[in-house]
Parts: sequence; structure tokens; C-alpha cells
Amino acid sequence: MAQFKRDLNIICLSPFTSGHISSQNKVPWWTQEGEVQMVQSKGSRGLRVAGAEATVLSFPASQIFSNCDYFPAEFSLVATMKIPRLRQKRNEYIFSVVEEGSDSLLLGLRARVTLGNPPPCSGPEQGQLWFNAQRKGLFICDGLTWTTLLHNPERLDYVEDYQDLYTSSETFDVEIFSVPSEGLFMAAANRDSRPGSGIYRWRNGSFQLYQNISTQEARAWKHFTIAGKIFLVVANSREAEPELSVIYRWNQRRQRFLRHQTLETHAALDWEAFQMHNHSFLVVANHRRDSNHNILSVIYRWNPDTQLFEVNQTVATSGAYDWEFFSVGPYHFLAVANTFDGQTTSISSTVYVWLDGCFQVFQSIPTVGATDWETFQIHGRVFLAVANSQKVSQRGPSLYSINSTVYELNTLTQTFIRFQDILTHSAVDWEFFTVGEEKFLVVANSHDGSSYSLNSVVYRWQGYEGFVAVHSLPTFGCRDWEHFSTDQGSFLVYSSATSRLSKVFKLRTY
Repeated sequence: MAQFKRDLNIICLSPFTSGHISSQNKVPWWTQEGEVQMVQSKGSRGLRVAGAEATVLSFPASQIFSNCDYFPAEFSLVATMKIPRLRQKRNEYIFSVVEEGSDSLLLGLRARVTLGNPPPCSGPEQGQLWFNAQRKGLFICDGLTWTTLLHNPERLDYVEDYQDLYTSSETFDVEIFSVPSEGLFMAAANRDSRPGSGIYRWRNGSFQLYQNISTQEARAWKHFTIAGKIFLVVANSREAEPELSVIYRWNQRRQRFLRHQTLETHAALDWEAFQMHNHSFLVVANHRRDSNHNILSVIYRWNPDTQLFEVNQTVATSGAYDWEFFSVGPYHFLAVANTFDGQTTSISSTVYVWLDGCFQVFQSIPTVGATDWETFQIHGRVFLAVANSQKVSQRGPSLYSINSTVYELNTLTQTFIRFQDILTHSAVDWEFFTVGEEKFLVVANSHDGSSYSLNSVVYRWQGYEGFVAVHSLPTFGCRDWEHFSTDQGSFLVYSSATSRLSKVFKLRTY
């Protein structure tokens, strides 16, 4: 801008509640009653424009920058617009510089203001500003996506009931994922084999049935991508021996998931997919074989030549219920939730670390009927939350209202240490999510010993206080939580293992 000569017109949009252009250059005291005032603050003078009606204000730059031959390289523009009635998708110049004689635009600042979906962002829009009035954020288009310039962080206000989702049978798990160019999908792991499990697509602000897949008492789905190809693997927990779980692959031409590979499993309850050292892996939680819970779970590695998964390592587990993969710096970990060893649920679950080409024991952690591990980071701190479901032994009654625990990685001792105990009721899942800069955990409370109709609780991170309960959500036989976001906002969905009715909740923010 230092090359622009000062024989230019400066045009500003009015009304402003306040707005000024300031420079360190000495400027004359020049006013225009009712519209323009010169103001001085801390050694800088500027122009303030104001008006009762929307109008365009223009004036020669030479009247402002009188002691410089060129438009100054450094100046500031502060503007607060107050317009009583704003049409959606209005696109106005807030500030522009034009040649005085020809009115040819040399420099312009304008922002598109919307209350709905984001406007297009591609090559023609590069450099344009967009103000999201609903979320109070200012963004700039880089030619591909809208990049945040200024943003007022969202805060969670309340959670509202959004969609009743009726599935073909009880649902043990839901998996949210996206298919490029096709949108958002949800896979529901349903109990009944006919019609099986449902794949749902997010259309017009709700999940709608898209595809049925034959499954055998499906307990979990996992989505993953290898070399741009999209896969879904289901954990089937009841089928004539040998029990088979199935990997499905998205067929772009048919717009459906088609069977790709079958793997022998034993009452499988969970799959975890992860990538490590440019290799793709799958690990299955084998829960039991006949009545024996002390069996091997299997880690598979993708063979790019055969396009199939092959056994890479076996791990001894006791009623395995869940696997969780996570990385800390250069180290890779797998945590297994062991539920039952045939006699008691008061057993250890294990965290493994990748060393010398295989996963080795890193730490054993006492758990009580562990059904889920959830890992997350807050301000560089690494946490693991375990869902403890029930205390069962050969003596005495079962206890369902017990503590679940959040552990934190201590970098000095290189161990996970107890950070916080949270009372839960047969907890079977944790889900970590964020809203703006706030951090949350939601627990799936499934049973208290007498009823499946329980409140599941949302906890908010409060710093040194840990997680504090902020919302209670009515659930029935809650089995799994998933958080997802769309153009319509942020949502939570839970699956019910005792009813055909699962629910979607919307996170209302301010």
C-alpha cells in the first residue's frame, strides 16, 4: 500500500457506532458535522465516522495523510457496524480505496455476513472475509477452506432432545464416519440377524436408513481408511463355529458397503483400527470361547500385496471388551479393557507399548469389570478414563454403582496414576468431546441393579477440580456415546442395548 499515491478517495460504510482510521502522521483537524470527527488518542489521530442512517462516506486521502506522498504502509482500521436489519448473505464493502478521478477500486475490505451455512470457498472467493453472525466468528477464504481470523469460542448452554432413532433391534454400538463426496454416515450394531445392522446417512438434518447389512448379534463397528479406500469391520458375537466377523469395503460405483474379508473371532465385542510406521492394523477383543474367558485376542496387519489383513500378534486377555490405541510422542500404546476371568471382575486391565516390533506390557491397572478405555489430551496432559461396569465375585451380590476412574500419565514415573474417581452405574462407555475451548466427558450409565432407565451424565473439565457434572441426560439401557458435528451444529447420539429407540441430542451453544 506504500505505493498508492495519496490522491485517492477513502470510502467507508456507515452507520458505525465507532470507527476510525489512524496513523502516526500529523493530520489537520477536519470535521464534517454529524458524520465525521477527528479524534486523538495516545499520540495518534484518526477519523471517526458516525451517522443515523446507512450511507456511504467518502473523502480524499490527502486530507487525512497530509505529510506523506503515499498512502502509509502502516495504518489501522477499527470499525463497529450496527445495522438494525440485515439481510442474509449481504456482502458490503466496509472500507475501500479508489482513484480519485476514475473511481477505480484499488483496495477493498468487505465481509459476507451469514446466519446459515458457510458460503462457498474456492479460487474466486480467495481473500474474501466471512462473518458468521450466529457463532460470532470472522474467517478468511484461502482458496480451499475458511480459516479462522477472529472467533468467539462457543460455550455449551444446554443439551436438547433432537431425534428419536428407531433401529431394527437393540443397538450395542454406533460408529460415526464420513465418506468423501457422500457425507456423514452412522453404522448401528444391532442384535438381530434379520434384517441385520443398519447403515444410516445424515440427510436434511437427521439420520435416515441407507443400507442393511446381515450381521450376527453385532456388538461393534469400526471405520478406517487405507490408501483412500474406506472400510467397516463388524464384531459379530454369536454365530455357529467358526464365528466370523466381517470387513466391508465401500464400493464407489454401487454406493454400498460390500463384503471384503472374513476373520475368525470368538464372541468379539470390539475392533480398534490404527496406523503405525506406515502400516495399518486391526485388533479384535475376543471376549470368550464357549465358557472360557481367558483366551487370545488378535492383532492383524494389512498386507498391501494381497489387500488382506493377516495375523501379526496374539495377546492373552480375560473377557476382553474394548481396545484403545493412542500415541504419546514417538511411543504407541494399546490398552485393553479386561472384564471377567471366569471368577471375578476385579482383575487388571493392561496397557501395552510398541517395542522391538511388537506390543509389550507397559502397565497393569486394577479395574472392576472394565468395558471401555477413552484416551484424550488436555493442554498437553495425557489421560485414560476407564468405564468400570460391575463388581462380580463368587461371594456376595453384584454391585453396579461403583467408581470409574480417570488416570493421568506421569512423565516422571512413566506410569498412569489415579487422577479422579467418578461414581457411575454399570458404566459401559466414555466419550470425550470439545465445544469451543471447553472439554467434556459423557458416561453411558446402563444399569443400577434394578433399572435400565438412568441418567447418563456430562462432565466438564474444570482445571484443578477435574471433571464436574454439568448435565444429566435421560437414557434407557445406554450402551455407547458418539459425538459428531455437521453444518447444523454439534450433536451426541447414544445407542440403547435394551430398546429399539436410540436418541440424538443437540448441543446448544452461546
